Amino acid sequence: MTSTGTTPEPTTSEPGGHAAARLRLLRGKARSGPSRRAALATLTDHWLTGLFDTAARQTGVRGAALVAVGGYGRGELSPRSDLDLLLLHDGRAEPAAVAALADRLWYPVWDLGLALDHSVRTPAEVRRAADEDLKVQLGLLDARPVAGDRGPVAALRTATLADWRDRAPARLPALAELCRERAERRGELRFLLEPDLKEARGGLRDLTALRAIAASWVADAPREGLAEARRTLLDTRDALHLTTGRATDRLALQEQDQVAEALGLLDADALLRQVYEAARTVSYATDVTWREVFRVLRARSARPRPRLRAVPGDGRATAPERRPLADGVVEADGEAVLARTARPERDPVLVLRAAAAAARSGLPLSRHVVRRLATASGPLPVPWPAEAREELVTLLGAGEGTVPVWEALEAEGLITRLLPDWERVHCRPQRNPVHTWTVDRHLIETAVRASSLTRRVGRPDLLLVAALLHDIGKGWPGDHAEAGEVIARDTAARIGFDRHDTDVVATLVRHHLLLVETATRRDLDDPATVHAVAAAVGTTSTLELLHALTEADALATGPAAWSTWRASLVADLVGRVAAVLAGRTPEEPEPAGAGAGQERLAAEALRTGGPVLALHARAGTRDENGAPEPVGVELHIALPDRPGVLPAAAGVLALHRLTVRSAELRTVELPTGPGDDPADLLLLSWRVAAEYGSLPRADRLRADLVRALDGSLDIRARLAEREAARPRRRGTKAPPPRVTVAAAGSRRATVIEVRAQDAPGLLHRIGRALERGGVRVRSAHVSTLGADAVDTVYVTRRDGTPLPDAEAAALARAIEDALR
Repeated sequence: MTSTGTTPEPTTSEPGGHAAARLRLLRGKARSGPSRRAALATLTDHWLTGLFDTAARQTGVRGAALVAVGGYGRGELSPRSDLDLLLLHDGRAEPAAVAALADRLWYPVWDLGLALDHSVRTPAEVRRAADEDLKVQLGLLDARPVAGDRGPVAALRTATLADWRDRAPARLPALAELCRERAERRGELRFLLEPDLKEARGGLRDLTALRAIAASWVADAPREGLAEARRTLLDTRDALHLTTGRATDRLALQEQDQVAEALGLLDADALLRQVYEAARTVSYATDVTWREVFRVLRARSARPRPRLRAVPGDGRATAPERRPLADGVVEADGEAVLARTARPERDPVLVLRAAAAAARSGLPLSRHVVRRLATASGPLPVPWPAEAREELVTLLGAGEGTVPVWEALEAEGLITRLLPDWERVHCRPQRNPVHTWTVDRHLIETAVRASSLTRRVGRPDLLLVAALLHDIGKGWPGDHAEAGEVIARDTAARIGFDRHDTDVVATLVRHHLLLVETATRRDLDDPATVHAVAAAVGTTSTLELLHALTEADALATGPAAWSTWRASLVADLVGRVAAVLAGRTPEEPEPAGAGAGQERLAAEALRTGGPVLALHARAGTRDENGAPEPVGVELHIALPDRPGVLPAAAGVLALHRLTVRSAELRTVELPTGPGDDPADLLLLSWRVAAEYGSLPRADRLRADLVRALDGSLDIRARLAEREAARPRRRGTKAPPPRVTVAAAGSRRATVIEVRAQDAPGLLHRIGRALERGGVRVRSAHVSTLGADAVDTVYVTRRDGTPLPDAEAAALARAIEDALR
């Protein structure tokens, strides 16, 4: 049998010959692409045709055909794709002969190690199976004859397509439900760090669903970009199969660099961005198409309701009612569309006015309208007129309705036309698993969150624009907040803000992490902390905006980024900074459980000569039912001052699976008796949370602390055992720890900041290094996001003074060495 084109010629129909030809094809110089997938399908066709012809002669079966369905039917064979095959027969041959024919086909496939999805049916059985199983029906829409009698295959295709179209009103809603359930299970492809290229929403399964919708003749997907998106996803899957040697659709972290290299891309980020862009195209097409499907189905099922006195049987459809939404924008048939008198070529603000009207009304912006706006609208003058800026603010403040409208504008390139710097963050991945979204979607989600906080600020327009721009610098090298400040300043001026407002937006973007990082990593009782924030913020109105932006940013990041505890810390910091900006001295309230309660603990520790513990929950804000929400559990420990207390206590908490959020240490002097020197007692105030389950009992904590202090409990060994028992997850290697000295962090102490991979006992290891350094710890502040921890400790010399620069730098190096 001869081959044509680039297809390698198999020398035999035996598995060995096909295997060699297949291997030559897959190891060739050509990269993944449609031509190689088609060549692989053709090569497979030749092999299976040889198997079928030989088996049909040997078994004497006539009137049968071998049919490729699903991806193989479309000719989209990836290196490790399943072969979806149907042996179609007319039912006249003996069952034993048909079974023998099937065996002679299936076993060589299995012998070659290829996955096989197979069935043996008559045309009537095929149609019944399709009627009962939607997935069978979908596979048959791509049925293609491979070998044997082609007449019955053509007849079957015609019949199954007719069945599909006849039953589309009932089957399309079922298909929509399948897609919805799959999306809930697998997630949104364009936001996943390890996406499933096939099953996740926006993947190859959705492309198959779009083909099925088109075949139903009920609606058709927008074609723009879909072919390129399909190619991107298939090329990526091909490279993934060859890289891993497995039939996998999951683009795991550890394979992304190799897949990127195989596709000729710069790195894993370039790969993900390309995949995300393809998935975004598919997701948008999916949304638009399903909306049209259900619009058509509703129209078909609705009884005619003619307006006034329509002439019976005149065949004319009644035009949908049109309700005004804004100048040049109306609602028609559940969508925001342009009024008949609208002239986008003469009205450059119409793009934003239509988008704002749609979002505010909770309506989708018609795809045809977006396309017309993209092709007909002229550019806005720079700076923008006030109306354009106001419409942008309205769009951003519309809440959840903003998201689909913004994505519709993005699909036609209108966002980058309005805001050119948006291109840098478009579909940009975020490697930190704490982030739920890509950078561009995170910015929109932050604006959505900020829209619910606008009543708390005097300038909601500045809040919403800062929310949109706060991470805009992530598309540039260096510190994204510094780069973002420059871009935000240019963008704010572009959209028409005056110099003062532009300065405020730039300040908010530059310092959008300031409040949460300071509140969770610095000592709020240190005046230097509060004054540094006040100097950066400048005014109470900017502080008010920054507080709201901080909350919106964290809520839009993901569940791990915001909590009642973090909110309480930020609110405490904001209150202190507001006092400084108002010219007052910030109050320094003692933490709950401090004061007299701690003094009693200290007296008890002095009496017993050992540690005394008190454990209680601290209430914070109230939930929607009015019940107090805990912001953490406070653990107070008092014991005679001695070396090794911090690492011992931190280790015990780690052994009991308590996560440390903050720690404060102070020494008090208590009288021991007339004429005796006072005794030094060490008081530790911890804020902790249970990793899971309930809190441990205080008496058990005390018993283990006593053992840790006297050396009978080997904390290092116990933590090492737990670490060794943890299941190892393949993935990217964590960067090495980094320890720095915060310049001008405090006048009272030296501030050491530790950034490392979070792990049980991290603070214990830091405490051991500090103990070896001969310093005293005043307080510790722990901030953890995902796998990253930032632990900040305030240390002094034994005499209570800050460390000289050289000693501080040496201590930082020692801690870093201890954590490697």
